[in-house]
Amino acid sequence: MIVYVLAGAALAAVPLLWLLRRAARATRAADLRTADADTSARAAHARADAAEQRARAADGTAHAAEAAARTAEDRAGAADARADAAEERARAADASARAAEAHRTVAETRYTAAVRELAHLAHERLPATTTALTHPRTPVPGPLDATGGTEELHHALESTLTAAVRAVLAERDRTDAAARAALRGAASKIQALLIQVRSLLEEIQLSVDDPRLLALDFRNELTLRRVQSLAVLSGAWPGMTREDSPLAELCVGAQSRVSGYARIEITNHLREPRLAVAARAAEPVAIALAEILGNATAYSHPETRVVVSIEQGSSGALVVVDDMGVGMEPDQLERTADLLGGQAEVLLTELGDPPQAGFAVIGLLCRQFGFGCRVEPSPYGGVRAILRLPADLLTLTDPVAPLSALAPRPITQTTPVFDAGDALPTRKRRSPRVPQQDAPSALPSPAGSTPDRARSAWSALQSGTLAGRSAVHRNPGPEGPAAPEGVETP
Repeated sequence: MIVYVLAGAALAAVPLLWLLRRAARATRAADLRTADADTSARAAHARADAAEQRARAADGTAHAAEAAARTAEDRAGAADARADAAEERARAADASARAAEAHRTVAETRYTAAVRELAHLAHERLPATTTALTHPRTPVPGPLDATGGTEELHHALESTLTAAVRAVLAERDRTDAAARAALRGAASKIQALLIQVRSLLEEIQLSVDDPRLLALDFRNELTLRRVQSLAVLSGAWPGMTREDSPLAELCVGAQSRVSGYARIEITNHLREPRLAVAARAAEPVAIALAEILGNATAYSHPETRVVVSIEQGSSGALVVVDDMGVGMEPDQLERTADLLGGQAEVLLTELGDPPQAGFAVIGLLCRQFGFGCRVEPSPYGGVRAILRLPADLLTLTDPVAPLSALAPRPITQTTPVFDAGDALPTRKRRSPRVPQQDAPSALPSPAGSTPDRARSAWSALQSGTLAGRSAVHRNPGPEGPAAPEGVETP
C-alpha cells in the first residue's frame, strides 16, 4: 500500500516532476530569455545610449545646423540687404544716369538754341539794328524763341546787342565827327575863295564887254550854293551875313542859284510889298529856298514849270513851291518829313553817294533859325514844298529903300488867299493877273554894241541881280552870326 501509495505518489509525482522540470526548463528558458532580454536590454540600452549619443550628436548637429542655418539665414538676410542696397544703388544709378541724360539732352538743346540765337543775332538782329539806327522804321527781329531758353541767355544776348549798338553808335559818331570836321574846314576855305571870285567877277563885268562873264558868275553862284549846303551840313556858319531882306527879293535870289532858273515862275501875293525876313535868318532862308527850287528843277522835266507862290497870313508868310516832276513815294515822304522836322539824325556817312543833302540842310536850317518846311504831293503831280516863316522872323524894310527891279510885284487881290495859322494856302479865282513888270531882259549881243552901251546894260543887269540874289553887300546885321576866319564879308 505504501508501495501503492508510493507508486501512486510516484505516479502523482511524475507529472509534478514533469511540471517542475518544465518549470525548471521554463525558468531556465525564462532566465535565458531574461538574460537575452537583459542582453537585449543592455544592447537596447547600449543602442539607446548610442541612439541617445547619436541623438545628442544629432541634436548637436541639429543645433549646429540650426546655428549654421541661422548664420546662413543671417548671411542670406545680409546678402538680401546688400542686394536690396545694391538694387537701390542700381536704381539710384539708373535715375542718376537718366537725370544725366536728361541734363545732357537739355544742355544739348540749350547749346543748339544758343548757337541758333547767336547766329540769328549775328546775321539778322545786329544788321537790322544797325540799319534801324539810320532808318527807324526798319523792323528789328527779336529772339527766335522768346519764351524758351534761359533768362541768362536772353540777358546775355540783349547785353551783347546793346554793347554792339553802343559801339556802332560811338564809331559812327566818331567817323561822322571826323567827316564833319574835314568837310567844315574844306567848305570854309572854298567858300572864302568863291566869294573872292564873285567880287572879282563883279569888278570885271563893269569894265569888260563879254557875256561869258555872266555865265561864269552864274556857275560860281551854283558852286557857292553847293559849298554853303555842305557847310551847313557840317555844322559850319551858313554863309554871308545880311541885313533885313524883302521876301520877294530872297525868292529871286534863290532862283538865281538854280541851274533851271528860267523854268521858275514866281507869283507874289503879299499884302505888304516890303515884307522882309530879319537879318539873322535872311541867308538861311535863301539857302533853304535854293535847295527847294534845286530839287524841284532837278526832279521835273526840263520843259515843265516850277510854280512859286509867296503868300502872307496873319501869323507869318509862306513860300509854296510846286513842281510837275516824278513825285515821291510814301516812305520817301516820311523820311523827308523826319529830316525836315528834326526827327531823324543827319549823318554825313548815310546821305548816299553822291550825298543827297538837300532836305537835310533845310531841316538843319529850320531847327537852327526857327522857320518850318514840309513836303506833300502836289496837285500838279509832283511835290509841293511849303516854307513857313513865323512872324518873329519877319519885319518891314525902309520905305525909302528901293526894291529890286527883278523882284515880282504883288498881284492885286480882293479876297485873302491864305487863312491864318498852319493851314495850307487855298487857291481861289482872282482877277486877271497883271503881267510882271521889269522882267529881266535878254543878254545883250556883243555884235554891234559899243563899250558904253555894254557897260550900261551890264551895270543895270548886275544891279538887279545883286539885289535879288544872296550877296547883298552891306554890313552884317546886329543879330547875324560872325563870319568864320578866312571868309570875307563884302
